[in-house]
Amino acid sequence: MANPDDLRYSKEHEWVRVDGSQATIGITSFAAEELGDIVFIELPEVGATLSQFATFGVVESVKAVSDLYSPVSGEVVEVNEALRDTPELLNADAFGEGWIARVELSDTAELDALMDAAAYADETA
Repeated sequence: MANPDDLRYSKEHEWVRVDGSQATIGITSFAAEELGDIVFIELPEVGATLSQFATFGVVESVKAVSDLYSPVSGEVVEVNEALRDTPELLNADAFGEGWIARVELSDTAELDALMDAAAYADETA
């Protein structure tokens, strides 16, 4: 699956979609494919403060357990509750229904440390 052009990407295979002062965070389809069938995700708590590139949760697949790293800093304002019962949404629709959390951005300048779709495609080629 092609990486959407409207997203920014981290080297740890997370994506962020910015809408005003909020950002939606997820893992890329590349990460989901590498992990295999995802069976569990530990979501951050609403109200938690995330720091750029710090861990904020865990995703577990039949192959491995991997930390999630926040591509931006901010306060969690919403989590994707559907993932608690249906973590396989991360595999099925990584860039859509498989989003993980929404945060109120604390520093939009941090986006400059992330890759665009073309750079991320080169990173994962």
